[in-house]
Amino acid sequence: MRVHFDGLLSETEPHRVGWDIETNMYMSYWYAGLYVVIEGWEELQLHDPVIEPLLTSPNVELLRRYRNGVFHFQAEYHDERFLGLIRDGQNVVEWVRTVNQQFGRYFLEHLRVT
Repeated sequence: MRVHFDGLLSETEPHRVGWDIETNMYMSYWYAGLYVVIEGWEELQLHDPVIEPLLTSPNVELLRRYRNGVFHFQAEYHDERFLGLIRDGQNVVEWVRTVNQQFGRYFLEHLRVT
């Protein structure tokens, strides 16, 4: 989803019909999926000195609520669960990208098949 999202952001016509809906769809799926990874990380009690401080951020709880908003029906399109992450989160875009990259690093290092 991140790749599709980045591809849409790099398009030369960001004002075409449906662009906002499409980018929001990919971003929402990516963000919600990232929380699922965080949830699994915590349940499996995995440890990494770079990832652990990232997961102490208040953004984790806001991302959990965002995930619930994405994966469960919402009668209101602009539900508080979506708005809360963007409005109340701390450097959300940078934080999400960093968490995503660090999970990628961790799993590539620890799950490498030789």
